[in-house]
Amino acid sequence: MELDIKHDKKNQRFYAILNGKEAKLDYSFVDEETINFRFTYVPLELRGKGIAAKIVEEGLRYAIENNYKIIPSCSYVDLFIERNEKYKNLLL
Repeated sequence: MELDIKHDKKNQRFYAILNGKEAKLDYSFVDEETINFRFTYVPLELRGKGIAAKIVEEGLRYAIENNYKIIPSCSYVDLFIERNEKYKNLLL
């Protein structure tokens, strides 16, 4: 599934619109070097299609490109990193 993931820096979120519904990853800055990935949401009817994983990967890619460390307050982000070793070095 091809997703058009957008980054809304003003509202600190990554999101995609599918079938008129929004899936998202909300974040906030803890300081100039650290992002807290706070909340991931995918509408019930869109779950199980890998959408959350793609949005989280986009957020993690942003952290890598900008040399940020992350705090995975969201349980989904925490589990995603646990399952994907290549992102563990981003943890604070």
